This record gives sequence, structure tokens and C-alpha cells, in this order.
Amino acid sequence: NCSMVWKTLQFITRPLSDEEGNFSLAYIITIHKELEMFVKLLRAIYMPQNIYCIHVDEKSPKDYKTAVENIVNCFENIFISSKRENVVYGGFSRLQADINCMRDLVHSKIQWNYVINLCGQDYPIKTNKDIIQYIKSKWNGKNMTPGVVQPLHMKHRTQVSYREYVHSGMSYVYPTKNIKAKPPHNLTIYFGSAYYILTKEFVKFTLTDARAKDLLEWSRDTYSPDEHYWVTLNRLNG
Repeated sequence: NCSMVWKTLQFITRPLSDEEGNFSLAYIITIHKELEMFVKLLRAIYMPQNIYCIHVDEKSPKDYKTAVENIVNCFENIFISSKRENVVYGGFSRLQADINCMRDLVHSKIQWNYVINLCGQDYPIKTNKDIIQYIKSKWNGKNMTPGVVQPLHMKHRTQVSYREYVHSGMSYVYPTKNIKAKPPHNLTIYFGSAYYILTKEFVKFTLTDARAKDLLEWSRDTYSPDEHYWVTLNRLNG
């Protein structure tokens, strides 16, 4: 029951400063296990002016999904992704889960400035205000998705096709013998972190731009495409 959730977990109920109240963050959290850890994470990053999209792995047990829904339903600014994926580590489904949340977030009534993606085993070491001030310090209007030109030892990830094997007991990505075509639009592939802080404008760009859509389609059978997709798009001129 929601009154117990608010009372026992002591979620923050109002912005702690004007600066925070005027700078909303969006969060994408992909989870599949350890409910208690998820609740601790959510409680640590929760602010009433922010917005949170939770992607629950479609393979997760039914009671886990129900428990997450019961918690989320207590908050107007937290919701479960409208489309769920069977997430496979290193697979395209992990990238698709983020994109599903992004599509929901851009249509939200809550106006947010940046989006941050997390997994269920993350935990913050900075306050909400610290994060905002860091973004404003030198990243205002810029994305944080660091990376380098794809190193030689990572070339195999995009040179051959990969497939996802999805099973409730064990899921994995495996390589095929099919050689992939070169990236669309003669794009240079960069390689970096799957985790990011992105502007709302950039998110809208990735969901609508032809190059972004073509790169997404090309990336469907690559290994861990979330580690090249965002950083490659961020390096486009303009």
C-alpha cells in the first residue's frame, strides 16, 4: 500500500532547492532482479520534479514484475516502459530497451532537460544537486557519451552478424559466419560506454533522424550495440 511505501521508505516529497526544481532530469532504469536493490536505488535518486522510466525485463518472474508495478503505481512521475524486451546481455535488446523508454519520455508531460540511464545494480555517489551542477559546469547543451574510434580488437563486434538466443534459463549472444555490410552513410564507428547523460534535443534527434534510424537498423545484429550507437551519433557534425 502506497501510504506504507511513502512512510517507511521516506521518499523526498519536494525539490530541495530552486536550482533543482528548475532543472528536471529523466532516468531510464533497466532491471531484471533484486527488488530490494532497485528500491534502494530509486529512493536514492528520487526527486518529485524528475521523471523515471523503468524497463523490466520481459523474462523476469511474474511476482517480481508485480512487485515493481505496485511500487511504481504509487508515484505520478514513475512509469514502466510501454514496451518490454527480453533483454540479452550484449544484445540489441539492451539498446532497444533504452530506446523504448526514450520514446515514452519524449511524449511525457513533464519537461526534462537531460536523460541518464542506469541498471538495477547502480547506486549514486553524488546528490541530485551535485549532478545538475556538474552538467551545468561544462556540459550545458552537450552530451556525455565518451568514446574513441573503434579499436582493432573490437572490430569483430560489427564485422560479423550476431544473434540473440533467448531462454528463461540462459540467454546469450552468439556470432554467425555472415559478414556485415559497411555502416550506412559511410559513418565512422566509435566505441565507448553504454551509459550516458544526453540532452532532450539529442534524444529527439536519435528517434527521428534518417542516419540514426539507419544506424539503428544496421546495429541489430552487432555485438553490444549500445556501446557504439550513442557515441557514434554524438560524433556527427552539428
